[in-house]
Amino acid sequence: MAKESLKTIAVNKKARHDYFVEESYEAGIELFGTEIKSLRRGAVNLKDSWCSIVDGEVFVNAMHISPYEQGNIFNKDPMRVRKLLMHKKEILRLFGVIKQQGYSLIPLSIYFKGSRVKVQVGLCRGKKLYDKREDLAKRDAQRSIQRAVKESRR
Repeated sequence: MAKESLKTIAVNKKARHDYFVEESYEAGIELFGTEIKSLRRGAVNLKDSWCSIVDGEVFVNAMHISPYEQGNIFNKDPMRVRKLLMHKKEILRLFGVIKQQGYSLIPLSIYFKGSRVKVQVGLCRGKKLYDKREDLAKRDAQRSIQRAVKESRR
Protein backbone atom coordinates (compact mmCIF):
# COMPACT_ATOMS: atom_id res chain seq x y z
CA MET A 1 0.00 0.00 0.00
CA ALA A 2 1.44 3.38 -1.04
CA LYS A 3 1.97 6.15 1.47
CA GLU A 4 -0.65 8.88 1.15
CA SER A 5 0.68 12.32 0.31
CA LEU A 6 -0.18 15.34 2.43
CA LYS A 7 -0.35 18.74 0.76
CA THR A 8 -1.10 21.66 3.08
CA ILE A 9 -3.53 24.20 1.66
CA ALA A 10 -3.75 26.71 4.52
CA VAL A 11 -2.68 27.05 8.16
CA ASN A 12 -4.45 29.10 10.82
CA LYS A 13 -1.46 30.89 12.41
CA LYS A 14 -3.71 33.15 14.46
CA ALA A 15 -5.16 30.11 16.27
CA ARG A 16 -1.75 29.15 17.69
CA HIS A 17 -1.23 32.77 18.75
CA ASP A 18 -4.61 33.16 20.47
CA TYR A 19 -5.09 29.66 21.93
CA PHE A 20 -3.32 26.83 23.70
CA VAL A 21 -3.94 23.74 21.55
CA GLU A 22 -4.61 20.82 23.93
CA GLU A 23 -5.53 18.12 21.36
CA SER A 24 -6.02 17.94 17.62
CA TYR A 25 -8.32 15.80 15.49
CA GLU A 26 -8.54 15.07 11.79
CA ALA A 27 -11.94 15.58 10.17
CA GLY A 28 -13.27 15.31 6.66
CA ILE A 29 -15.24 18.21 5.23
CA GLU A 30 -18.34 18.27 3.04
CA LEU A 31 -17.60 20.38 -0.06
CA PHE A 32 -18.91 21.00 -3.58
CA GLY A 33 -16.87 20.63 -6.79
CA THR A 34 -16.20 24.33 -7.34
CA GLU A 35 -15.00 24.65 -3.73
CA ILE A 36 -12.50 21.83 -4.30
CA LYS A 37 -11.17 23.64 -7.39
CA SER A 38 -10.76 26.83 -5.35
CA LEU A 39 -8.91 24.86 -2.66
CA ARG A 40 -6.52 23.47 -5.28
CA ARG A 41 -5.63 27.12 -6.04
CA GLY A 42 -5.19 27.76 -2.30
CA ALA A 43 -8.04 30.29 -2.12
CA VAL A 44 -9.11 29.70 1.48
CA ASN A 45 -8.92 31.76 4.68
CA LEU A 46 -9.12 30.12 8.12
CA LYS A 47 -8.22 33.23 10.12
CA ASP A 48 -11.42 33.84 12.11
CA SER A 49 -13.06 30.46 11.64
CA TRP A 50 -14.44 28.33 14.48
CA CYS A 51 -16.42 25.11 14.90
CA SER A 52 -19.77 24.46 16.52
CA ILE A 53 -21.57 21.27 17.49
CA VAL A 54 -25.29 21.24 16.68
CA ASP A 55 -27.51 18.15 17.05
CA GLY A 56 -24.53 15.78 17.19
CA GLU A 57 -22.88 17.20 14.05
CA VAL A 58 -19.79 19.42 13.78
CA PHE A 59 -19.88 22.51 11.57
CA VAL A 60 -17.14 24.96 10.64
CA ASN A 61 -18.22 28.60 10.60
CA ALA A 62 -16.62 31.68 8.98
CA MET A 63 -14.24 29.70 6.76
CA HIS A 64 -13.90 31.70 3.55
CA ILE A 65 -13.39 29.71 0.34
CA SER A 66 -13.19 32.13 -2.59
CA PRO A 67 -15.60 31.46 -5.48
CA TYR A 68 -14.11 29.55 -8.41
CA GLU A 69 -13.73 31.96 -11.35
CA GLN A 70 -15.02 29.52 -13.98
CA GLY A 71 -17.73 28.16 -11.69
CA ASN A 72 -20.47 30.71 -12.59
CA ILE A 73 -23.88 29.38 -11.39
CA PHE A 74 -22.40 26.43 -9.51
CA ASN A 75 -20.49 28.60 -7.02
CA LYS A 76 -21.71 28.46 -3.43
CA ASP A 77 -21.66 31.21 -0.81
CA PRO A 78 -17.98 31.67 0.21
CA MET A 79 -18.86 32.01 3.92
CA ARG A 80 -21.42 29.21 4.15
CA VAL A 81 -21.42 26.85 7.11
CA ARG A 82 -19.75 23.56 6.16
CA LYS A 83 -20.25 20.19 7.81
CA LEU A 84 -17.25 18.33 9.23
CA LEU A 85 -17.18 14.54 9.14
CA MET A 86 -16.06 12.87 12.38
CA HIS A 87 -16.85 9.72 14.31
CA LYS A 88 -19.86 9.93 16.62
CA LYS A 89 -17.80 9.01 19.72
CA GLU A 90 -15.31 11.81 19.00
CA ILE A 91 -18.13 14.32 18.54
CA LEU A 92 -19.83 13.33 21.80
CA ARG A 93 -16.54 13.51 23.71
CA LEU A 94 -15.72 16.94 22.26
CA PHE A 95 -19.24 18.19 23.00
CA GLY A 96 -18.87 17.19 26.67
CA VAL A 97 -15.46 18.83 27.03
CA ILE A 98 -16.56 22.06 25.33
CA LYS A 99 -19.72 22.43 27.44
CA GLN A 100 -18.14 21.61 30.81
CA GLN A 101 -14.63 23.00 30.66
CA GLY A 102 -14.88 26.06 28.43
CA TYR A 103 -12.77 24.91 25.51
CA SER A 104 -13.23 25.93 21.87
CA LEU A 105 -13.00 23.96 18.63
CA ILE A 106 -10.79 25.81 16.15
CA PRO A 107 -9.72 24.69 12.64
CA LEU A 108 -5.90 24.68 12.66
CA SER A 109 -5.17 23.71 9.07
CA ILE A 110 -6.73 22.37 5.90
CA TYR A 111 -4.89 19.95 3.63
CA PHE A 112 -5.20 17.31 0.92
CA LYS A 113 -4.67 13.73 2.08
CA GLY A 114 -4.50 11.81 -1.15
CA SER A 115 -7.45 13.15 -3.13
CA ARG A 116 -9.54 14.05 -0.07
CA VAL A 117 -9.66 17.34 1.81
CA LYS A 118 -9.09 17.09 5.56
CA VAL A 119 -9.33 19.70 8.31
CA GLN A 120 -7.20 19.54 11.44
CA VAL A 121 -9.41 20.69 14.30
CA GLY A 122 -7.89 21.68 17.63
CA LEU A 123 -9.44 21.51 21.08
CA CYS A 124 -8.21 24.89 22.32
CA ARG A 125 -8.15 26.96 25.48
CA GLY A 126 -7.87 30.75 25.15
CA LYS A 127 -4.66 32.60 26.02
CA LYS A 128 -4.53 35.67 28.18
CA LEU A 129 -2.55 38.74 27.11
CA TYR A 130 0.38 37.88 29.40
CA ASP A 131 0.57 34.37 27.85
CA LYS A 132 0.88 35.91 24.38
CA ARG A 133 3.64 38.25 25.59
CA GLU A 134 5.45 35.31 27.19
CA ASP A 135 5.36 33.34 23.93
CA LEU A 136 6.63 36.36 22.01
CA ALA A 137 9.52 36.79 24.49
CA LYS A 138 10.45 33.09 24.20
CA ARG A 139 10.43 33.30 20.40
CA ASP A 140 12.64 36.43 20.46
CA ALA A 141 15.07 34.79 22.90
CA GLN A 142 15.28 31.69 20.71
CA ARG A 143 15.92 33.86 17.65
CA SER A 144 18.74 35.76 19.39
CA ILE A 145 20.33 32.48 20.54
CA GLN A 146 20.26 31.18 16.97
CA ARG A 147 21.83 34.42 15.75
CA ALA A 148 24.60 34.20 18.38
CA VAL A 149 25.36 30.57 17.47
CA LYS A 150 25.50 31.49 13.79
CA GLU A 151 27.88 34.41 14.50
CA SER A 152 30.17 32.26 16.66
CA ARG A 153 30.57 29.72 13.84
CA ARG A 154 31.96 32.38 11.47
